[in-house]
Amino acid sequence: MTGTTGTAGTPLRVGLVGYGLAGSVFHAPLIAATEGLALDTVVTSNPERQEQARAAFPDVRTAATADELFERAGDLDLVVIASPNKTHVPLATSALKAGLPVVVDKPVAGTAAEARELAALAEEHGLLLSVFQNRRWDNDFLTLRKLLADGELGDVWRFESRFERWRPQPKGGWRESGDPAEIGGLLYDLGSHVVDQALVLFGPAASVYAESDIRRPGAETDDDTFIAITHTNGVRSHLYVSATTAQLGPRFRVLGSKAGYVKYGLDPQEAALREGLRPGTTGDWGREPESLWGRVGSGESPPTGGGRPEPTLPGDYPAYYAAVARALTDGGPHPVTALEAAAALDVLEAARRSARDGMTVTL
Repeated sequence: MTGTTGTAGTPLRVGLVGYGLAGSVFHAPLIAATEGLALDTVVTSNPERQEQARAAFPDVRTAATADELFERAGDLDLVVIASPNKTHVPLATSALKAGLPVVVDKPVAGTAAEARELAALAEEHGLLLSVFQNRRWDNDFLTLRKLLADGELGDVWRFESRFERWRPQPKGGWRESGDPAEIGGLLYDLGSHVVDQALVLFGPAASVYAESDIRRPGAETDDDTFIAITHTNGVRSHLYVSATTAQLGPRFRVLGSKAGYVKYGLDPQEAALREGLRPGTTGDWGREPESLWGRVGSGESPPTGGGRPEPTLPGDYPAYYAAVARALTDGGPHPVTALEAAAALDVLEAARRSARDGMTVTL
């Protein structure tokens, strides 16, 4: 499935809805850095953000509402939705009905059923619908995929993944709202990443158990959540997302029949983007120093020198939009489908039920 594309040699024109954290830090710079894509219009009703967009991208147009954008659907080749979670489904629906291929930030929807309805709508119109799961291109994730493909760890028995922060004071905003309509909380925010990674690595989930708490005074939604997945192939994934972690654990600890892999620290790309750096302007994009490499070994503890250093592959967020551009121009596969996102939402919904009812949920 593709959709309207530009003429040969002409970049595809992209409309970006939303210019908060996701739009300004992630999507706009990555779109602008992708060969074959051109950031045409940014939609935000905030005059200051409009000015910020024009300052960062002098050729960009701005619009106050998504409706203004959809009225010019014939002038665009792709719409990217980076607005608050509760708007993802209605905006993606409007874009698809306007005949435009769509990229939606995660989570694509609040429920798996809504995600599958969007996928069906895209199929009906013959349009691309992709979900921005950028953490598939984290440096540690790419390195772990290589280790698994090379058989370095043997049969994996347990996968531990942590996306932890120390934020003892709530920041507020819709991401921390207790209103269920906002689809806030860490389960759906960071949980969307760690669950997606686990399913990509180890396949479908057979059952889910979760513990989810509101720890901080004044917090309205989950800020400390644990998810245990038993995959159909027997691998167990233990996933932690938290804003209340005073001592951070390893990002990955992967235990197999031959060896284990332990990796500390986050991929550097988000920090680089927050600092205003852009892919293509530096030759070491996505690379980390040797001091942060993970270690592979058995019977020893990495913090005390056990195992061998494993060079971390460079992270590569630009690969996502490059794949989207190829899918639109050449009709190839796009990088993350809505049905894959729906499978992750199945797990997130099961985790929410498990935490609420204190039981393991079978999928």
